[in-house]
Amino acid sequence: MTAASQNNLPDLRDLLAFYASAGVDDALEDAPVNRFAETAARPQPQARGEATPQQAQVDGAAKLQPPTFTRGGSDERPKAPPVSQPSATATVPDEAQAALARQLASTATTLDELRQRMAEFDGCNLKFTAKNLVFADGNPDAFIMLVGEAPGRDEDIEGLPFVGRSGRLLDRMLAAIGLDRTSAYIANVIPWRPPGNRTPTPHETEICRPFIERQIELVNPKVLVNLGGPSAKTLLNTTEGILRLRGNWRVHTTVSGTAIPAMPTLHPAYLLRTPAHKKLAWRDFLEVKAKLRAIG
Repeated sequence: MTAASQNNLPDLRDLLAFYASAGVDDALEDAPVNRFAETAARPQPQARGEATPQQAQVDGAAKLQPPTFTRGGSDERPKAPPVSQPSATATVPDEAQAALARQLASTATTLDELRQRMAEFDGCNLKFTAKNLVFADGNPDAFIMLVGEAPGRDEDIEGLPFVGRSGRLLDRMLAAIGLDRTSAYIANVIPWRPPGNRTPTPHETEICRPFIERQIELVNPKVLVNLGGPSAKTLLNTTEGILRLRGNWRVHTTVSGTAIPAMPTLHPAYLLRTPAHKKLAWRDFLEVKAKLRAIG
């Protein structure tokens, strides 16, 4: 390698910064792997222009694929040969898994039993990229239950919801109306952290929905607080945005038909990005305080 080419190599700090911005925060293996050595060890064709047996098999399969034609008559490239099937640990969400989740959730009679069944459930692919099941925190006998969307990095490490920056803000919000984690119960719609904190897909949300609905039913709070739009849309069956939903009392109806007053409000993570809207969340929490006082 020449000196000029060495100068063009990316700085290690730039590379690490790129990985961090892409959401890479965990190593896949404990020991580093030299990918360049692996590339050098791969078998090469025996002669110029002579393909390996594997390449010949792929080329042969590609030739068997007939070209497709559009209605306008223009042809497209032949389709690539089918890829290999996913491994057994990479579960693709489907209706069968959602039905299994509904069955497991409906037959759980206690929170401990529900947690055990969620820990044993392999129907959501998020489980295989997360470190821990983030079930809940707080007092299950509390009058108020707060539900967010999904755990983040800190929550995934500790196995508890809302323990990072947004969790500390939530603690201050609860303290402002005279509550803490001994007088509130906190959970998420999704119990496993999505990779890189990405937004959960509709399939993943639908698979996890029976578990959070049963969790709410078993806790049976007097007041439900939906933290953020995804929680409100999932549990209140609405498509409205959170800025239109917040501040207005809605009703969450459990599977057994119990109606629970629900207050949609802004997620603490959103408030950290948009501090000017903290006043809106403050108004919502005052409504919650008044509701709890009226219930007694």
